Amino acid sequence: MSAAQRQDSKAHFLAQRGALHPHPEQVQDVLFRGGLFFDARDLIQVRYEMVRRHRIDGQAVPQVARSFGVSRQSLYLLIRTSRDLGLLGLFPRKRGPKGAHKCTDEVLAFVRTRQSPASALTLDEMLIAIQEHLGIRLHRRTLERQLAALGKKLRRSNRPSEARPPHPST
Repeated sequence: MSAAQRQDSKAHFLAQRGALHPHPEQVQDVLFRGGLFFDARDLIQVRYEMVRRHRIDGQAVPQVARSFGVSRQSLYLLIRTSRDLGLLGLFPRKRGPKGAHKCTDEVLAFVRTRQSPASALTLDEMLIAIQEHLGIRLHRRTLERQLAALGKKLRRSNRPSEARPPHPST
């Protein structure tokens, strides 16, 4: 296998795992200039070396950030995340909220208690009940998503269901 083929297979491997550095050309550190072991395309390796350079070698954050082509803020965040999570802190992860922050387990338990066949509430009525009893104002779509994830449905409004033609099989 040629060196070019090895490089392409490694890039493919890293890309599949979300560890391909988006800007390897910005890494100007001495370790990553040539050589076989250190590869600027390997995001995890680059991040590890940045944190090691600061923590173990004692280099200043601005110097390390400049050498690896990242902002000081990004490096500070990486240092804090790796301190809190260890090696897992070096891996890329999704940003933003990981779930609904208002529609908690308490809210879903409240919805379950109000969902009996005898007192089937509409979605609008359920939203009002949640606000009145729990003091939480939810968006209609938030509750719809959470209920869909649970496999439950509420009627959309107070309108009587429109008469549907009978199913051919009945």
